[in-house]
Amino acid sequence: MMRHAVTALLQHDWRGMVFALTRSHLRAVLALTVIAFCFFAPGQFSLQPMDRDEPRFAQASKQMLETSDFVDIRFQEEARHKKPVGIYWLQAASVRIGQALGVEDARRTIGLYRIPSLIGAIAMVLLTYWAALAFLSREGALLAALMMAGSVLLGVEARLGKTDAVLGALSVASLGFLARAYFAWRAPGIAPMLERRHLILFWLAMGAAVLIKGPITPLIVILALVVLAFRDRTLHWAMNLRPGLGALIVGLVVLPWLVLILMKTGGSFFADSVGKDMLAKVGGAQEKHGAPPGSYLGIFWLTFWPAAPLVLLALPFAWRERRDDGVALLLAWIVPFWLILEAVPTKLPHYVLPLYPAIAILVMLAAERSGFLRSRWALVLSALLLVLVPLVFLVGAPGLFLLLEEGPFWSRLPTQALPFLLIAAGLGVMAALRLGYFEKPIRALVVALFASFSLTLAAYPFGLPKLSAFNLSPRLAAAAKASGCEKPAYATVGYREPSLVFLTDTALAMPDAAGAAAFFDKEGVGCRIAFVEKASEAEFKAALKGASAPVLLTRVSGVNINAAVDKQRKLRILDIGVYVRR
Repeated sequence: MMRHAVTALLQHDWRGMVFALTRSHLRAVLALTVIAFCFFAPGQFSLQPMDRDEPRFAQASKQMLETSDFVDIRFQEEARHKKPVGIYWLQAASVRIGQALGVEDARRTIGLYRIPSLIGAIAMVLLTYWAALAFLSREGALLAALMMAGSVLLGVEARLGKTDAVLGALSVASLGFLARAYFAWRAPGIAPMLERRHLILFWLAMGAAVLIKGPITPLIVILALVVLAFRDRTLHWAMNLRPGLGALIVGLVVLPWLVLILMKTGGSFFADSVGKDMLAKVGGAQEKHGAPPGSYLGIFWLTFWPAAPLVLLALPFAWRERRDDGVALLLAWIVPFWLILEAVPTKLPHYVLPLYPAIAILVMLAAERSGFLRSRWALVLSALLLVLVPLVFLVGAPGLFLLLEEGPFWSRLPTQALPFLLIAAGLGVMAALRLGYFEKPIRALVVALFASFSLTLAAYPFGLPKLSAFNLSPRLAAAAKASGCEKPAYATVGYREPSLVFLTDTALAMPDAAGAAAFFDKEGVGCRIAFVEKASEAEFKAALKGASAPVLLTRVSGVNINAAVDKQRKLRILDIGVYVRR
């Protein structure tokens, strides 16, 4: 398999390469698994905990292991009732396996908490291939799956220990089952009926999705069903999905934990998850994540790169063929939920991830039916969008290092990442020429996927982990470890990111400056370590008592990703003193 694929690749024969990888479903699945792993594995263990959501999830999972309470969800003493328990169980299981395999300090190893996301991202690629087979040839399905493997957004979510990669996999599985049920009704005798085992798997995926992130996947499915009901003037075919059986299966998956958490919290879980989280996001911009309608469309050209430019070429086909069963189903999956997300004030890039596999399938449907827009302006615009991302990274990444890092000019450059940035830019130019000049969209996509892989290597193993200015929490935790204290008590003043809790101790105190001084005055044996931001140091030192005064171990400076600029929009460099009393 690989010999024929590599030979075709070296001969610039993309059709031969794709054909070699799709001679059987097993070959395609093995190839996609290896390719997806190569895209998503780099950086899993070297990338720092990314504030704020990821360490909140990881810390809550860590506390489950510390307390052996696998029902309630907490971040330190605060109840974390925004999401169901599914992802926390997966992360806790991953860490337990890591401990059993002898991973050192497994509970503070963020890579172990990312393994469910890594598996979810790989599964999303494989399930995109499977779902696409209901619409496309084997070759088209493979290319749709490769679009997901190379997409910027899925690459990011594969490296974050939270819900979205797993939810994406479960959502595309639901799309695949829904498509097969719909086509079996629209084309009886041609499309096969769903077997009982398929129905059970469909509803298990739905129940698991609810346990991961609440009603998101069911909502997408319901919206698609409503649109199709208007189109077909009936929803009778949906009875073939056996909703009664589905309610039973979803109930068996979700209800045991739901009953336990309601008993434990007295109903506050619903008040927090529905009232304070979901409805708050609908009613207003939550946690400073507000953006105007159209924002998802604006960032789409980055988050779905390198396949996004081909969407521009496929749009006329989607409109022209909107009455086609396959196109209608894909649009019913994409458009209603997208419009809701654009209307909701709170916006985060990953919210649209469950829709991307359907977009990839729609693009390949246009390609297989020769439906791409062929006008010169569209091809040139798509080519510019294709080359823009690697060129921006080529200029922006060194600029970011030069701005944030200290030392001589050459020592501040990302020397390990630069070769991959240059390769990505070169491949991006080649892809743009194939698209805009030679008018070969799929050849351009294949080249752009290699550019995406080169950017992956530049960003994750060789870029972000080397940007020490952003790695405040790991450097503070390392400084504390270098103190030689065993099991110290911790406090922090000013800098309060969740990653610091995760990397130090669940009992990390967060007092003001006077409280930090009192923290050192407390009686008791054992080391005490405090991280004090420079703005609070004068007050902290004034409140210290001589007998209990700690010593300054070292200083750590850098940028807090979530508060990188001050009110005057100037870069805010934090200077944090690490104080210890042995």
